[in-house]
Amino acid sequence: MSIDFHSSENRYTYAARNADSGWSTAINSVLDPADKRVADIGCGGGIYSVAWAELGAKEVTGVDFSTAMVSAAREKSATRAGISFQLGTAEKTGLASESMDIVFERALIHHIKEYDACFAEAFRVLAPGGKLLIQDRTPDDVQVAGSTVHIRGYFFECFPRLQEIESNRRPTDERVSSALLKAGFGNLQAIKLWEIRKTHENVEDLKADLRNRTGRSILHELNDEELANLISFISGRVDTDQPIKEMDRWTLWCAEKP
Repeated sequence: MSIDFHSSENRYTYAARNADSGWSTAINSVLDPADKRVADIGCGGGIYSVAWAELGAKEVTGVDFSTAMVSAAREKSATRAGISFQLGTAEKTGLASESMDIVFERALIHHIKEYDACFAEAFRVLAPGGKLLIQDRTPDDVQVAGSTVHIRGYFFECFPRLQEIESNRRPTDERVSSALLKAGFGNLQAIKLWEIRKTHENVEDLKADLRNRTGRSILHELNDEELANLISFISGRVDTDQPIKEMDRWTLWCAEKP
């Protein structure tokens, strides 16, 4: 079973944490967000929309195709100025042409079979000189072995079929770069990023996070009994009362509209 992004039961699954400071450092290494207009496409619960505002963006518009997610995002950022959210898709955002300086798409394109319409829409929305920033995992990123830092690796060690699902849906660098060039983008660069996903107070905190499948669409491929087995498997490898700093490896592509 795949995650239902439209279900009210999942409305907070992509709103329940804050972006890591290491992510902010990585963003600042490839572009300057200060006073920029940012579109966060596939914004989910608004975690990174808020992060862009904290980086100094002038305006942030989050776009998501799920009413439940947009509702959660509005709730999360209710006290913040300069952030708004609207319904839309990666292919039809509803944003005006040349209205944005930065388009950000995090953990989005692995849910999309074809990139052409998505990247063409980003190109349309961006002003000349604007940047498209894509954050996703390549097959190489998801094949990193499990450890007390890289918890996700244990998913695939315990359930090899998840590795196949994950590898098949993840974008390769070659495919992303080719599609960006086809859409008209230039000045392509890609960097690797280890991002702290969340610091869990202890193993019980981690287990609760896993049990709720929080922000982990891949875990919706497991039934409840399988998920319980996975939690037991991971508990035997990270049995500690100390904080657990969980990290994921990502690829960050940056491309410019001429």
